[in-house]
Amino acid sequence: MEVGTDFGYDGSTDKDAFMSRALNRMTARKVASLKEPGRHADGGGLYLRITPGGARSWVFMTASHGKRTEIGLGAEAAIPLVTARKLAADMREAVATGIDPREVIAPKPLTPAPEVITFGAFAETYIASVEEGWRNDIHRQQWRNSLRDHAGSLKDKPIKDICTEDVLAVLQPIWLSKSETASRVRGRIERILAAAKARGLRPLDAPNPAQWKGHLDVLLPRRPKLTRGHHEALPWRDAPTFMAQLRKRTALAARALEFTILTAARSGETLGATWGEIDFDQKLWTIPAKRMKAGAEHVVPLSGAAIALLLELKPEAPAATDLIFAVGGAARSNMAMAMLLRRMGQSVTTHGMRSTFRDWAGDATEFPRDLVEQALAHTISNKAERAYRRGTAIERRRGLMDAWEHYLTGSTTR
Repeated sequence: MEVGTDFGYDGSTDKDAFMSRALNRMTARKVASLKEPGRHADGGGLYLRITPGGARSWVFMTASHGKRTEIGLGAEAAIPLVTARKLAADMREAVATGIDPREVIAPKPLTPAPEVITFGAFAETYIASVEEGWRNDIHRQQWRNSLRDHAGSLKDKPIKDICTEDVLAVLQPIWLSKSETASRVRGRIERILAAAKARGLRPLDAPNPAQWKGHLDVLLPRRPKLTRGHHEALPWRDAPTFMAQLRKRTALAARALEFTILTAARSGETLGATWGEIDFDQKLWTIPAKRMKAGAEHVVPLSGAAIALLLELKPEAPAATDLIFAVGGAARSNMAMAMLLRRMGQSVTTHGMRSTFRDWAGDATEFPRDLVEQALAHTISNKAERAYRRGTAIERRRGLMDAWEHYLTGSTTR
């Protein structure tokens, strides 16, 4: 049974006029006293519905295209009359604006905005995904440091929006003044953006804004070609004087450079060296294959000066994995030694010191060339010869490294 039918709101004409005089028909006392089953109108589409079994609830009646629809609002015991009227008012407003009134009590779930992936966040994810294939921590740190120091303007930009102008803004300030660094940064940005495209984070048909050929090569100024494979070396006759000057410096970078020269090692091999690689009893430094350029283990006989240098730096109980030349537990950048050379007024490179060693060995000693090449960890193509040397040449190379130390330091002791 439908008591007090609310004609007009469910489809009659002159709806507004009817609503103005038909709202709020009941009082709270009347609602409490109603017992008869059926729908009891309060006006404006709001009804108290009583079932034959005595269940009481509020409902809202509306009509669309001549068809009436009942929407339950909840039990009368839980929803007071004033609240039911507020819900009904909100539903009438929804109907008037073409919105489904059900959304008043059950709003459509909002579609979450797609996550914005920034260049900085994706770059870190990319590096973490590929760094296990890199030889040492130095290379990993160089990637992160170069992006931090020179591509900071890209960090918070959505990676999908990175464009050519963004890349140029990174490269132009260092393109001529720091050519090698700029080239590395460009290449790293290009790889990160290519990986983002492969992951579906950039449009598949979008060109890579860090691409060199046919793109940045016509936008950036020409510069002298980068020299590949050549590093300016200190004349070997000047090496003892240089070492005396170097040993007067107290910075850890000076000790790292001194150790690099004494062992004829590459800078990355020195900076990645751990205490567990040093055998003080046998005076050997064993560099694992994963940290070597050729991918093969390299054993370096340590001269007395190299051992003394390490003993000066050695903590009381270092862990085997602790880096020897670390700063605050983190690997140093190879730029530390390069900047030290600049402060000392030298135009030579750290890597060039290996050429100094080779020139000295060839011009001033009788050590065979192949022994010198092995000391430099250069690859020997003949497998049989390589196996023979691995088993017999350690002590011969020890003599070479001791002679190199004696030449560099003379009679000076640490």
